[in-house]
Amino acid sequence: MDTELKYLPLNPDDRGSQRCRLGPKAMAFIGAKIGFPVLLCLQSGSCLCTAWPRRDLCDGFVQADYMCSTTHKPMAVFKDTSICLNQIKSLASIKLRKVTVKVVLKTLEVKRATTETVLHEIVKDLLRNVFVLQNYVLSVTGDSPLVHVEILDTDPLMRSNAGLITGKTSILIKEVITHEWYKQAVQDAPPLKVAGMDDVCASLKEIIHMPLYYPETMQKLCMACPKGVLLIGPPGVGKTLLVKAVAREVGAYLIGLSGPAIHSSRPGESEENLRKIFEKAREATCGGPVLLFIDEIDALCPKRGNSNNAPENRIVAQLLTLMDGIDSDNKMVTVAATSRPDAIDSALRRPGRFDREVIIGTPTHMQRKAILEMLISNMPVDGDVDVATLGDMTVGYVGADLTALCRDAAMQAVLQASLDGQCNLVNRAHFYEAFKRIRPSFTRSSVGQVEFKPVHWEQIGGLEDIKQMLKQSIEWPMKYPEAFSRMGLTPPKGVLLYGPPGCAKTTLVKAVATSCHCSFFSISAADLFSPYVGDSEKTLAQVFRQARASTPAIVFLDEIDAMVGARSESRTGSGVQERILSVLLNELDGIGLKTTERREGTKLLESGHEHSEEKLEFQEVLNKAVMIVAATNRPDTLDDALLRPGRLDKLLYIPPPDEKARLSILRICTASIPLSDDVDLESLAADTPLYSGADLQNLSKEAGLIALQESGLSASSVKQEHFEKALASVKPSLSAKDLGQYRKLCINHKSSDIFTNIM
Repeated sequence: MDTELKYLPLNPDDRGSQRCRLGPKAMAFIGAKIGFPVLLCLQSGSCLCTAWPRRDLCDGFVQADYMCSTTHKPMAVFKDTSICLNQIKSLASIKLRKVTVKVVLKTLEVKRATTETVLHEIVKDLLRNVFVLQNYVLSVTGDSPLVHVEILDTDPLMRSNAGLITGKTSILIKEVITHEWYKQAVQDAPPLKVAGMDDVCASLKEIIHMPLYYPETMQKLCMACPKGVLLIGPPGVGKTLLVKAVAREVGAYLIGLSGPAIHSSRPGESEENLRKIFEKAREATCGGPVLLFIDEIDALCPKRGNSNNAPENRIVAQLLTLMDGIDSDNKMVTVAATSRPDAIDSALRRPGRFDREVIIGTPTHMQRKAILEMLISNMPVDGDVDVATLGDMTVGYVGADLTALCRDAAMQAVLQASLDGQCNLVNRAHFYEAFKRIRPSFTRSSVGQVEFKPVHWEQIGGLEDIKQMLKQSIEWPMKYPEAFSRMGLTPPKGVLLYGPPGCAKTTLVKAVATSCHCSFFSISAADLFSPYVGDSEKTLAQVFRQARASTPAIVFLDEIDAMVGARSESRTGSGVQERILSVLLNELDGIGLKTTERREGTKLLESGHEHSEEKLEFQEVLNKAVMIVAATNRPDTLDDALLRPGRLDKLLYIPPPDEKARLSILRICTASIPLSDDVDLESLAADTPLYSGADLQNLSKEAGLIALQESGLSASSVKQEHFEKALASVKPSLSAKDLGQYRKLCINHKSSDIFTNIM
């Protein structure tokens, strides 16, 4: 016989009967008896029916009533036009002694009007002589006050068998909710995945889940249930997504509240809209736990005290009254989110209103890795994509930035596929190209956030000892913090590079930032100084705050002598340089770290007691102290308090290049210049004492210009005579007198050996 059966519309007489009408050959093929349960496994779900013969005894057709199925949706969701006989399975049945159900009523008015006794009788009458399976849903039609009945638990003896509910079956109604609450909490909530925030998610679930589901225990302990939770974190970190996911997981009804839906032009209407939303949430608690989510609460409830904000002041007062009116035993929790906690009225941030503040910082290395693994789990990714490497490169990226990064990488793959005419996998090159386009959103408006062309160590001639010292002072603490912890060492707070102008101090810092793959903030005196009192100090503190949010990070203070000077007893200390110095010293000591900048769930490991699974997390926490790198050519003007150990720990003198270093610099500067065979770079290096790296680069450019002037625009190479003429016009920027002053400073710092063979 044909094993494929075609669907026909259900007869109106069979609606709500749980019957599946089959032909005699089909019933014989699956071994089903009349009135016995059969399971239909469809593409859109499974349903449990009873086998009945067709009235016309025709084979090849099937008519089924989807009264008991795995879905709460109506029968029309089963769009299958045909079904194979191997998708129909005959089941054995047992009589149930007890069953636990969850009842879904049509409206809240029906729930209030129906007593427990009446509801129990209605459910018992509805379920009599019905076959059920655990976690299946019975859809109710007609004039019944019920919409769904969900089978939560049955006898342990019922494994793969269908259970028959009889008149002797004990029915326990565990929960009664309304259809609106059930639809919001179960049906309309899409599946959400939150990666990298396990600690924050667990903390939020602890606050929300326990008071909602264990109110009696809280009452026995004489403890009031928390009424509110405030989520604090930068934009794009996943606050809204986290609330939706937690509401879905704990089975709570989520009600959103936004500022535009509240505000109105007429006086008093905004407060009325706020009261209506709270009243709706209170009514929804009759069906189960409710989460009232207030997004961007800083825009809805700013600080009071300004006479121009009278409407906002009334809204704040109304919200305070409504939150105070929430019963401690009520199944309602208010959750608010903000990226500007200091802008919220202080009356909201006290126990009894927002009892707990959960801080979500920028993702750490492990969190970024988990987020990237979740994002690319459904992408066709090539094997050369290393998630750990991407996690190292995306310092300061939040969840929204990582999502945009993966999306842009996929777009690069689609663009390449359109050009090649074949489907390509998303490979490492696509991610690197997307990395150039997608930058951290948190630092887009940051003061001092700069982008520079990557500089590698090979591009800097000479200074091999200085390069090694910089690697040990900056790169090692950022890349290998566990080694410092194992040896009981504290990473340096800052490094000061001092030396004559043009000796590659700034270039060395860029090379370190390129090698470490860290955020880079560059501050100059022009960025700091302001005509307004206190604005310069505020700008400097903001730079450090943004750098701590993007750790590991380097804050480069170029020409620090122009920003902060040495304090003098004859001065009152009220100058802007003294105030900036005070802020800088506090930031170096860690006093400026705010509580809202910490990362929830992270902890600093003690030396010698780190665990292997916590090493990466420990690396992020240890790097919370931002590395400060300063540069100056006048170190004698700096304050002694800035140069002591614990602040600018490492003082490195960047000397002018010696003959060997000058040769290396000339080779790098002339790498892209066509030189003739008579050019002797070694003799040029010997003839250029007191020339800095910038002077040698200028010398190479001047030689090329002289070649163009003499031979015209058709010149093809630069000769030795061009360099000799350039030497006559390009004079060294250094002098023996200047080097003598630096010699005295280096002798004081026990570094006089670096002057050997400079000249």
